[in-house]
Amino acid sequence: MVDDIASFHNLSSKVVAVAAGEAHTLLLTGDGHVYSWGRGMLGRLGRGSEYDEHFPVRIKFCDSEEDTVRIVGIAAGSYHSLALAEDGSVWCWGYNIFKILILMIDILDYYMDGQLGINGEDFHSRKYSDGDYSVVPCLLNKFLELHPPDSSSTVPEAEGKTSLKIIAVKAGGMMSLCIDNLGALWMWGNCPQQSKERGFSLVSNFTPTPVWDFHGHTVVQVACGNEHVMALVTAGESYKGMDDLVCYSWGNNSHGQLGLGDTENRPRPEMVEMKTFDLESPFAIYAVACGAFHTALLTLKKGPSDTLESSTCWTFGLGDNGQLGHGTTQSTLLPKPVKELPQSVHLISVDCGLFHTCVVSSDGDVWSWGMEKGLGLCPDDIYGGTDSGDALSPLLLSCNPYQTKFPEPVQVACGAAHTVIVAQQGYKLWSWGRGRSGVLGNGKSIDSYTPTVVLWPPLVEDFKQEEPHSSSEHDKKETDRVPETDERLSSALNQLKLLQTKLYVMERYASILHGSIFGEPFDEQDILASMQNSGAFDIAKEWENMLETADCTKLIKLEMLYRNMLAGVKDKLMKRRIKEIINECLQASQAEN
Repeated sequence: MVDDIASFHNLSSKVVAVAAGEAHTLLLTGDGHVYSWGRGMLGRLGRGSEYDEHFPVRIKFCDSEEDTVRIVGIAAGSYHSLALAEDGSVWCWGYNIFKILILMIDILDYYMDGQLGINGEDFHSRKYSDGDYSVVPCLLNKFLELHPPDSSSTVPEAEGKTSLKIIAVKAGGMMSLCIDNLGALWMWGNCPQQSKERGFSLVSNFTPTPVWDFHGHTVVQVACGNEHVMALVTAGESYKGMDDLVCYSWGNNSHGQLGLGDTENRPRPEMVEMKTFDLESPFAIYAVACGAFHTALLTLKKGPSDTLESSTCWTFGLGDNGQLGHGTTQSTLLPKPVKELPQSVHLISVDCGLFHTCVVSSDGDVWSWGMEKGLGLCPDDIYGGTDSGDALSPLLLSCNPYQTKFPEPVQVACGAAHTVIVAQQGYKLWSWGRGRSGVLGNGKSIDSYTPTVVLWPPLVEDFKQEEPHSSSEHDKKETDRVPETDERLSSALNQLKLLQTKLYVMERYASILHGSIFGEPFDEQDILASMQNSGAFDIAKEWENMLETADCTKLIKLEMLYRNMLAGVKDKLMKRRIKEIINECLQASQAEN
């Protein structure tokens, strides 16, 4: 019994998937729960309000106290979110309609993107929803009509017929997509379609519609940017392995983000020719990601004996901010390898932000490139250091100042201007980039230029009181005290969150100090015995003992540190004195005039 409880606890804190939108993040745990944090505007967090969340907070999918919906998939668009339940039902929340006020004729015109797949009348029995957006998860009725989730239905299925069930969801920009168990791709929202007038247009569609171009084939993976879509589809009817996948693209191609060698838009899927790659050493495509106007692919190279060897990241599309990683700001119309990544690395995850790209290797190395040192920070960012500027080639990020690799990585997800990585087998998360509105999930609302730990798992919030079963005066008084108790618990939890944030800052500060002195990361065993026992110690005595027991290497490091500090102090004193002399001269000159 104890083992079962421990196993359940592990699943509840183990992150199995992460998705990032414009300024919000979703994560999925092993026990089927979804958490969100970041900007709450337009209901994208699914928390029943539009308030920002600075920490991961659980989303409820039912009005009842016991949330029995088990989620197995998540997706985040710019301002909306999707979740896939175990029974194949699709849930959605966030922004649904884009309004434009046409002042010239003084009317309000609606451009209905419909990325939630619902209109004002289709929200499924949940409050706090309207036709514009939903602040709580709503069940997508269109798929309920196609396959009732109740498996106990007495209606017999036709012999050999498989009931339709959604098995994957994806979102990007203002569109939503999903794949069913028959391998068909469905789309809704702001979708690229054939137009009689111009041959191509983006059409708002509230109803999930299948992409018939792939009939007879199986769609294995899909990704979408602001206005373009990429899909990995089997060459035959069924999936036989990654070396059997063909890449298709369609939609807006104004910057070559479709990888077809030109900038012509495509209303229907068109194959990205394999001749683009190296035919002498064939590549198997196994992952695809889309930014706003650029695309990234991951491929595995086959060896002489048909064994899969090293990974390669290919990028194409808009390159103005270095998001292609080719060392320039030029756009590319055909897939081109990111050559500055190591040749022998095995990449397990890739994602694209608005103007940046990030990849993770199986060894825990993380590279990022694009806008503002590869962090994805937007142009209005206040960072103005001497090393500011876009990263035109991959930059290796460190887990902390003294540890380069992220332990046991799982997945990376890029928002518009922030990045989140899941590592340590799913039990720890880091984030960096734009931090406003609590986007980084670390309890703060400031930007971070280095990876910062997300406060995960969250503190327990569901302290529930049992409702009284009698109507006695004593029970009534106890009931009146419940709100007061809840308020105190809420205040205590907020204090705990702040303390947790401060503890992390102090741990990081201690690690930096320890590393600057000893040249190695801080470890718990480095705490002096006298301090472990009493919480205080004689610093002069302990310093003397440390010097006596230190070896030559540590003494040399301490001497170098002392000299560097002394030189730095002298330089600062000299600069300060020069500045004072200049100010004195300027004041004297002004007085004379």
